[in-house]
Amino acid sequence: MRRRTVLDAVLAVVVAASTASGDLGGGRSIGDRDIAAFDWTPPLWFAVPLGLLAGAALWWRRNRALLALALVAWVTLAAFVAVIVALYTFAERTRSRRAAAAAVAVAAALVGMPIWRLGGLDATAPLIAAICLAPALLGLYTGTRRDLIAGMRERAERAEREQHERVLRARSDERAQIAQDMHDVVTHRVSLMVLHATALEASEGRDALAIGRRIGTIGREALEELRSLVQVLRAGDAPLAPQPGLADLAGLVEESRRTGMRVTLTVVDEAGTPPPALAGHAVYRVVQEALTNVRKHAGDADSTVVVRHAPDALHLSVTNGRGRAPVPGLPSGGHGLLGIAERVRLLGGDLTAGPTGDGGYRVSAEVPL
Repeated sequence: MRRRTVLDAVLAVVVAASTASGDLGGGRSIGDRDIAAFDWTPPLWFAVPLGLLAGAALWWRRNRALLALALVAWVTLAAFVAVIVALYTFAERTRSRRAAAAAVAVAAALVGMPIWRLGGLDATAPLIAAICLAPALLGLYTGTRRDLIAGMRERAERAEREQHERVLRARSDERAQIAQDMHDVVTHRVSLMVLHATALEASEGRDALAIGRRIGTIGREALEELRSLVQVLRAGDAPLAPQPGLADLAGLVEESRRTGMRVTLTVVDEAGTPPPALAGHAVYRVVQEALTNVRKHAGDADSTVVVRHAPDALHLSVTNGRGRAPVPGLPSGGHGLLGIAERVRLLGGDLTAGPTGDGGYRVSAEVPL
């Protein structure tokens, strides 16, 4: 910016000086023939103020005023340097090519008229091209190039801002997903611990050591999972341990069986290759939430988990019959099914949940691959 200011100041001084001096008489004649519009010696009281006005118009970027003063300077003082600078400045800073063409036409008429009378077309065309056309074309090129670079810079900055916003949004979505994972982990593990504690109370001391060890194991697993998820929330990094997927469904079902639930797991693999990690993790969370809800609301009801891994999608169904003894005291936030439904929807799938005709409940999901 400082360099541009210095350049404008120097150019304004040059225009003022050349206009006031009439370009030292360089534009008054062609050879020995006088082409000035007025055969006079310009007085200082006229030349100096006109030069100062032209320099001030250039400094304050008054393009139209500068062009008008430059044309007046040509007609009265035969000063052509101001015309060259004025046409370049006007064309460089205007947004209208029609306005630039009109300015060139007016300047060409005023500059070319006295030259035409003396030298004809052969003398007029080169001078008009040099004084009027070339500066205007150079100004149009410079202005267009400046606007193009400014537009490219603005688009690049906007793209960078949008990319930054996408990163922040992705981080926010990921943390929301991690918060949902924390909900799933806490609900599932705590429900298992409550069920084991209930079993310990009912056993009246029998198998107390084994049940206590199970409760301790479940608690440690819950703490490990929560620790990894909280670390992600604090640092924003991806968890180092792989997230559970289809291969972990058997262990999940086995944990439920240890609490006394009657769960049947059927996995049909029609694809022959492992599914994407996100899809497998989503199915795992759906089964985890569904079994947790069975323990909360259906107690000892028989449950069936069916997973079909087709080439194009993962199909899941968790069905339980009518329950007779739901376990009291388990936490229920009412957001579990909503969370896993949103998780499935983000992957392009669909989840439905509702009662069956025999008094049971079914959760079905389809996750495209």
